[in-house]
Amino acid sequence: MRICVFGAASPTIDPEYMEKVEALGAEMVARGHSLVFGGGENGLMGAVARGVKKSGGYVLGVIPEFFGDENVEAVYSNCDELIEPETMRQRKQIMEDNADAFIVVPGGIGTFEEFFEILTLKQLCRHNKPIAIYNVKNYYDEISLVMEKAIEKNFVHENVLSLYLVTDDREKLFDYIETPVSSDFSVNELKEG
Repeated sequence: MRICVFGAASPTIDPEYMEKVEALGAEMVARGHSLVFGGGENGLMGAVARGVKKSGGYVLGVIPEFFGDENVEAVYSNCDELIEPETMRQRKQIMEDNADAFIVVPGGIGTFEEFFEILTLKQLCRHNKPIAIYNVKNYYDEISLVMEKAIEKNFVHENVLSLYLVTDDREKLFDYIETPVSSDFSVNELKEG
């Protein structure tokens, strides 16, 4: 299975996040999976790629050409394949098209946007791929609270919570990702309007 991992590019985060996400990459390979990711050297992007590569796995990086040209972000140099599209939108599309499942690790604005886009597409029944949030150090607890509040106030349909998993347990995360997904919901059961 090709798993797309969305996560932080920041090199200044707590090393515990790095260790856990690098171990996640190693576990992916142990379970027979390959990595699709944003192509960055630093932060949790670099950590997951290092974990995959150290374990002998395959890494597909997707990073916009302007990142290198404008020194936006260092490119991970050990990708088995590197695709350099022109735009961020193209980057996300390539990552989505090349993934069988998605894991969201801690990150910033870009990671939040990637998660919500892939979740929105699943809500609209444009894909049925598993989505799991790896909640390292309870990083995503507040996102879960935001979703609960949105459901409580009728901005989000409660069935949307069944479209993804939030866990800090790697075993549960992989069991969820590897279980065949079958959603019997229609768009109208996931989105009102």
